[in-house]
Amino acid sequence: MARVLIVGAGLTGSLCAALLRRETARPLHLTVWDKAGDSGGRMITASSPHNSQCTVDLGAQYITCTSHHAKKHQSFYDELLAHGVLKPLTSPIEGMVMKDGECNFVAPQGVSSIIKHYLKESGADICFRQCVTQINLRNDKWEVSKETGSPEQFDIVVLTMPVPQILQLQGDITNLISERQRQQLESVSYSSRYALGLFYEAGTKIDVPWAGQYINSNPCIRFISIDNKKRNIESSEIGPSLVVHTTVPFGVTHLEHSTEDVQELIFQQLEDILPGLPPPVATKCQKWRHSQVTNAATNYPGQMTLHLKPFLVCGGDGFTQSNFDGCITSALCVLEALKNHI
Repeated sequence: MARVLIVGAGLTGSLCAALLRRETARPLHLTVWDKAGDSGGRMITASSPHNSQCTVDLGAQYITCTSHHAKKHQSFYDELLAHGVLKPLTSPIEGMVMKDGECNFVAPQGVSSIIKHYLKESGADICFRQCVTQINLRNDKWEVSKETGSPEQFDIVVLTMPVPQILQLQGDITNLISERQRQQLESVSYSSRYALGLFYEAGTKIDVPWAGQYINSNPCIRFISIDNKKRNIESSEIGPSLVVHTTVPFGVTHLEHSTEDVQELIFQQLEDILPGLPPPVATKCQKWRHSQVTNAATNYPGQMTLHLKPFLVCGGDGFTQSNFDGCITSALCVLEALKNHI
């Protein structure tokens, strides 16, 4: 049975795992590693330490589907809608720009429920806090080393983490990347920003007429969402939750500052936008060093194959674009490249 390692439990990694399980006839042993403590990647949903049902989406807020992708990826949308993982976004988002033929979806259980759905479908062994450091060739297999624990061997490795993290890997992989490939990988760039999640006690009222709002006039804050309202969830037992996304210039300027200092700066600006906001019972500040792809590896659409036997491939939004359909496109390209080797 071929041992397959997928590095990264975000959207592309979880999709790759589910597609490999569904589309390949040969029995596979699928393993997914992620350096974080939970799945989701940049589609992570955080919970209040006081009430696990009070959650906030710290990354992607909702999914926008164009008419082109509604046809091309219809089966993916249909599946998630049928399972109740997605539903149409009906709550008011002020300042949202809608183009012709677009529709928006929200995840009632939080956006990370999309990733959890695909990981469950895959039946993969999922291991968290596994930070890959080296990839070496050993007897026609990949020996993958991590920060803690012994190295493990795999027949196939799929890398779906942000491209700068691929370039940081040590071992034989550094010699396997061609000069042309390296130039393309080094050309991939990302925006940076912070997200601040605020959790409130049950019964707290946040009296605004919108569920989300784009802010154009603030140097720090770009977007605010009353997260439970965005998902149409009102409950007397669960307090509201709020998420703030900063502007990219603010994120870049404060990238190496402490999250405590950044959180304080965001709070100061939030007070100007929503004066009298009640104090939260808990907060979660998230630094997105690699938020959204601003320049993709255009010469390698969807995936980049680094080695054929044994097979080593990179995928993710660094080879497409930072949205749901970009990740589906990459996962399908990875699957197509892998099919000849499984």
